[in-house]
Amino acid sequence: MALTEAISQVFGTKLPLVLSTVAVLGAVILFQIFVNGNPLANIPVVGEELGSDEKRRQAYLFKAKDVYIDGYKKVRRLWNPKRRQKHDVFRIVTSNKFTVVVVPAKYLTELRNLPDDTVSFEGAIEQTMHAKYTQLEFRHKLIVYVIKTNLTPALNRLNPSIAEEVQESFRKELPPCPDWTPININQKLLRIVALVSGRIFLGTKVARSEAYVDAAINYTIELMRARHAVEAVRPWLRPFKAPHLPEIKALRARLRAGEELLRPLLAERRNLSDTEEKPEDMLQWILDGQSKYRPYSTEELARVQLTLSFAAIHTTTMTATNTLYNLAVYPEYIPILREEISSVLSTTGGVFTSQALQNMKRLDSFIKESMRIDPPGATSFNRKVLKSFALSSGQVIPAGVIIEVPAEALTRDPEIFPNPDTFQPWRFYDLRSELRNEGEADKAAQHQFASIGQTVLTFGYGRHACPGRFFAANEIKMIVANILMQYDVKMPEGMEGKRYPNIRYGGTNSPDPTKELLFKKIVKA
Repeated sequence: MALTEAISQVFGTKLPLVLSTVAVLGAVILFQIFVNGNPLANIPVVGEELGSDEKRRQAYLFKAKDVYIDGYKKVRRLWNPKRRQKHDVFRIVTSNKFTVVVVPAKYLTELRNLPDDTVSFEGAIEQTMHAKYTQLEFRHKLIVYVIKTNLTPALNRLNPSIAEEVQESFRKELPPCPDWTPININQKLLRIVALVSGRIFLGTKVARSEAYVDAAINYTIELMRARHAVEAVRPWLRPFKAPHLPEIKALRARLRAGEELLRPLLAERRNLSDTEEKPEDMLQWILDGQSKYRPYSTEELARVQLTLSFAAIHTTTMTATNTLYNLAVYPEYIPILREEISSVLSTTGGVFTSQALQNMKRLDSFIKESMRIDPPGATSFNRKVLKSFALSSGQVIPAGVIIEVPAEALTRDPEIFPNPDTFQPWRFYDLRSELRNEGEADKAAQHQFASIGQTVLTFGYGRHACPGRFFAANEIKMIVANILMQYDVKMPEGMEGKRYPNIRYGGTNSPDPTKELLFKKIVKA
């Protein structure tokens, strides 16, 4: 009671001074806006007709695809370069408290040349993944370095081992299927991808343990649950509620379990002598690469490994599941793909070499078209703006906002992709063939599954494009190819020709993980 009275007395004596200070600050801010103008004032807001930011936030949570496509179409219709209108960008209200400005893909070339202290890839991840609460590890240049300098160059010699792990995981995870058998393929793929990725990340011994598979899969699931749980909380309440959400508590427990799992392996690796042969996997490359950066603690390495699992398992499983859902809906394409895979492997003695994977051009196109029509997210090239800058149009993008490119809206633009809502499995195969016939080999290569370009942005763009995309592409191709060579696949009875709709929440787009496909083992003569 005495404390309350003391506080009242202090504020009572200082209240006039506080009010006058607030008034002066408010006047200064209003004067600056009047003189300099509000840099966001001339950027249209999608969903303005909804009347409030809270309603726009709800629209984003449950209809983000429509929000982005609506904004994309509106600015294209309004843009008039002859009158030098600047509003070919638009704003959206997301589930987060920061302002998001959506920028057309035509600016990608100039955006990618901006320095990291102007637009920050890491800053965007920190905000969009709510790293403050999820404790996601992402600020490690060593990891990108290792992927680019060790993993990707090693794929030529690692591909047979990856293929061996795919086949071994099939034997462990898929039932015999002598007749048509229902399988929740998403759940099976989670385990298969965890096993295959784990072999490259930590080596066979640990990767095949149930403790690792459980940790890798559940960290991925729990991280996304935690992210969605935080997004569902109103921004101003997050500092108070987010740390106590059950999803956040579960994620923290998972991180502690991951550290305990990795501790014995790290002790073993750190005790290797210089004369002993070192394993060829990501963990060893990271340990060896620490001298270029700094030593990592056991806790940091555990989080890094779980983050690698998240990056590998989450998107790889989604893409493979979408591909298999499309194969089940369009079974007429299965014999064509099977013939291509069989023909290519006949030249390598059945070994999945890098060249063999590159020669599976129709399979590459089928997977890329699956990713085009059902991308994992509505946007790409997400960056936090640290310093204000101007686009070549003259439009100023102020510091403090998040910028992104409407990747999914691009893939649904009929001027870029004719009949964009129609699944055309050979779309990219045909594009590559046409360009090669015209002598445009470099342009043809841009339409491969793992390539980056300005029309399909699933792997990002510029210097921060996904460094592990080549490993992921090889892994997905091997998984789908092995299924095609071992099983017939179809939709359940009564569902023929009907694609399972994906689940959308905010900007994410995931295949329904609860659905089943029918599998039947191929009997070879």
